[in-house]
Amino acid sequence: QDHVCSLSKVPFRGAPCSDAAGSQVPYRAIMKQVNSSLSGMLWDEIQKSPFYEYKDSLGHFHQVWYDDPRSISLKAAYAKNRGLRGIGMWNGNSLDYSREAVAEQQTAAMWQALTP
Repeated sequence: QDHVCSLSKVPFRGAPCSDAAGSQVPYRAIMKQVNSSLSGMLWDEIQKSPFYEYKDSLGHFHQVWYDDPRSISLKAAYAKNRGLRGIGMWNGNSLDYSREAVAEQQTAAMWQALTP
């Protein structure tokens, strides 16, 4: 159903519903798909993270949650303001390292966001 995205119940370290049911999408694909998605970029104020919604060719509804420079910088600032030693990121090699000007700009912005 629209705006409701359920994960299959795939056990992962004892959790009945986890990210083990989802999949990783490279940042390059996210940046290309978000603008043509049903919703465009949406923002979750509680998670401080962007996401978007789309339907695949079979009409199945999907949500893609990701980090962008804004969400990364908020998380880095949170850690810094509380005197924490830092934050971790999942997969820096999922950024777009092609020589396209837009890709270079997006990737540089993501790395810059790590230092508030």
